[in-house]
Amino acid sequence: MSHLYGLQVLRALAAFMVAVHHVQPDAALLAQRAGLSFEASHLLPWLAGVDIFFVVSGFIMVHASDGLFDRPGATRLFLARRIARIAPLYWAATSLFLLVALAAPGALNSGAPDLAQIVGSYLFWPVVSPQGQLQPVYSLGWTLNYEMLFYAVFGLALALPRALVAPAVTLALAALVWAQAAFGPLSPPFGFWGQPIVLEFAAGMGLALLRGAGFRLGGGWRWLTAALGIGLLLVAARLEIDGQPWLTVLLRGGAASLLVLSATSGDGRSAPSALVRGLAHVGDASYALYLVHPFVIRGLRIAMSGAAPGRPILFVILALAAAILAALAVYRWFERPATDWLRRRLGA
Repeated sequence: MSHLYGLQVLRALAAFMVAVHHVQPDAALLAQRAGLSFEASHLLPWLAGVDIFFVVSGFIMVHASDGLFDRPGATRLFLARRIARIAPLYWAATSLFLLVALAAPGALNSGAPDLAQIVGSYLFWPVVSPQGQLQPVYSLGWTLNYEMLFYAVFGLALALPRALVAPAVTLALAALVWAQAAFGPLSPPFGFWGQPIVLEFAAGMGLALLRGAGFRLGGGWRWLTAALGIGLLLVAARLEIDGQPWLTVLLRGGAASLLVLSATSGDGRSAPSALVRGLAHVGDASYALYLVHPFVIRGLRIAMSGAAPGRPILFVILALAAAILAALAVYRWFERPATDWLRRRLGA
């Protein structure tokens, strides 16, 4: 994926947006304790970073799996590679979260998990927590439960001829959504898997097939497409769409699809600028940024709680910068080595 710099930049943007969403409550708490004011930013729907991730994931699975289509043993090889890519860092983050919960439960916002929730978390299986919430121990892992569903369906579909893989995956995801809409609310895990957000994976696959068929946009059209995507995000930020999954997918998922289309429809002839290469490097570490930023933000907030009060915006800037640096370090010294080691162990 290294030559698709725009896609890597989008991954960096997606993880950064989620971090912006999570840093603001901590900044507000610091401000409250110091008797200062802090107004959260709603310029963009920051959690739309998840929608971008899902569309990007659908694109990558088709684009990066080109050599697996019509290949014997493709299902096993694909699933082994995805487990090696996703599991080590998430298992490490979950384990660290559990250790913090044991050592300093007051530092966390969630209640104590039970054994079923812990096991389900490590297996990427949706489980209801003792507090009645359908989420893993480390709550950010809810997105990975969707990702693993997509990987499992896509991996199984690789046993089909190339032309049928994407349609079969799309049909399976649509069937889950239809069942939830027609007969729901379904019990877990089907009620969780049957949410409209899973259709964003199908959108990403469609965009990959479009690129594979030779579709490209000229520079002006690419910028217009990106502008339309940003415009949809601005609209979504100004509407009350919480609890309206179809409207969320229409606006945030539609915006993510436009942004991915813009990022992946260039001809690749122009050399990327130093800024783009730098952002793409953060994109390489976007998975680490997504998983480690809550630890950095919360740790910095606790460290600054006893210090002389400063402007909350300073905390936001420091926390986001520290999260990016931590992600780059984790990516280089843990994520990549762990992934490579597990791939070798799994023969992938």
